[in-house]
Amino acid sequence: MLVSITLKNLALVETLTWELGRGLVCVTGETGAGKSIIVGALKLVLGERADRDLIRTGEDQCTVEAVFAFGETGVIDGVLTAAGLEPCEGGQLIIKRVISAAGQNRQFVNCAPATLQVLKAVGQHLVDLHGPHEHQSLNSRERQLAMLDAAAGAERALGSYEAAWRGWRRIGQELDELSRSEAAGTQELELLRYQVEEIDAAGLRVDEEEPLLQRHRMAANGTRLAELAGQAVGLLGDGEQSVLVQLGELRRVFRDLERTDRGAAVVTAPFEAAFMELEDLERAVRRYQDGLEIDPREVAELEERINLIETMKRKYGGTVERVLDHRDAAAAKLGRMEGRGEELERLGAALVAARAAVETAGTALSQLRRKAAPRLAREVSRHLADLGFREAKFSVELAPLGQPGGAGLEEAEFMFAPNPGEPAKALRVIASSGEMSRVMLAVKSALAKEDNIPLLVFDEIDANVGGEIAAAVGRKMRELGSSHQIISITHMPQVAALAASHYLVTKVVEGGRTHSELTAVSGAARVDEIARMLGGRAASARAHAESLLSGGE
Repeated sequence: MLVSITLKNLALVETLTWELGRGLVCVTGETGAGKSIIVGALKLVLGERADRDLIRTGEDQCTVEAVFAFGETGVIDGVLTAAGLEPCEGGQLIIKRVISAAGQNRQFVNCAPATLQVLKAVGQHLVDLHGPHEHQSLNSRERQLAMLDAAAGAERALGSYEAAWRGWRRIGQELDELSRSEAAGTQELELLRYQVEEIDAAGLRVDEEEPLLQRHRMAANGTRLAELAGQAVGLLGDGEQSVLVQLGELRRVFRDLERTDRGAAVVTAPFEAAFMELEDLERAVRRYQDGLEIDPREVAELEERINLIETMKRKYGGTVERVLDHRDAAAAKLGRMEGRGEELERLGAALVAARAAVETAGTALSQLRRKAAPRLAREVSRHLADLGFREAKFSVELAPLGQPGGAGLEEAEFMFAPNPGEPAKALRVIASSGEMSRVMLAVKSALAKEDNIPLLVFDEIDANVGGEIAAAVGRKMRELGSSHQIISITHMPQVAALAASHYLVTKVVEGGRTHSELTAVSGAARVDEIARMLGGRAASARAHAESLLSGGE
């Protein structure tokens, strides 16, 4: 149930917290007092897009917060989990909308940021809203079929059918795509084969590029590097004036010094280590010089290899890794295309089997619907009789589809003949607003046990009816209130008198500003409001109001 709803700076409402009870809850008030604000707030909770004009004049933002309580949260938790949100805790769900004048609107579910799509998905399981011009449930043949399925208890059969239908459609799409590629695939087949063969012929390796480039740099600068290395070798060890020759003379001097004074070894010992390091350096430079002896043919081969790698990278990817990945993808697709004949045959057989599964599941679903259709029609007709349509005829027709649809092998049409002697016609095209409201109430009453939506909102659906019919509408709403929470926004005293709780919306002017207030009425205040709805506050109106209230208790 809806436990409470809090509004702040929404239209004419400055601040309002409404704590609701169970059963039938009626909201009344003068035309223009602000009753529609309640419906507007609920629509925001259900994910309807917000208009900045809803913000109270002079304020930066408005907020709506609704608190719902459940005995079982499994369905809601499934929606929240699918959206990446935490499930409900303690059987409670809080939805909040913040509408900003700057356009930075936000919405929250259990204090976590959420999208409007999440609010809409959750809202489908929370509130069913009906008004004099909002009968989508009855105007839509899809919804009519869903109502029939609810009456038939066909949830499991429908799930089995939908799974079979999705499988059939998926296989059909795969077969269509493969068939189209068969007709236009010869050129693509040749291209894929060429790409795989070209990359394979290149013999690329992920680890070869950097060493190859390094070797090429050395080869390209070979003459200059050889010249510099030769100079280094000459200065280090070749020639009478080289470093090692000069240091060799110094070595002999140091050795004579040590023979003369053994204590001099402390001074000359570091020289010996340095001399040996220079010898190692001279040998290393010679090895480097020897390695620079590159064959011109090798240089050409290096350049050719590098050019091939660059060509492959330009054609198939910016790196050798991407070139090889492209090769693997092309080879995989080539394999699929080359085995297309077998795949076409396999998919064709699978499509036949999938269509048979659809027919089997669809037939089982159709049988449940055919059994439930007359039962639902009788139940709705019974409720229609209570609502003043004593001679009206209501039926549910099933028409087969040319091809299996997403919801079954047939579509449903609610047929209605409000006047005796007239043929039944589609409800969605012939019913007046008042008739549609009562038919909708009859259908909801017939499906009360199967309808899992906890809150039903009726926004002036009793418009264009009066007298005993209005009282019948009120009684039917009160009956629904035993299994659902019902909010009825009404101008009919017969309906308001039957409510378990009654709230009055009034306009108040304070400090030059107008705002709407919602207050609970009971006792004498409720008698006064019912009397006003009856047309006056005379003694006769009050007596009539008291009579209505005593009949509603």
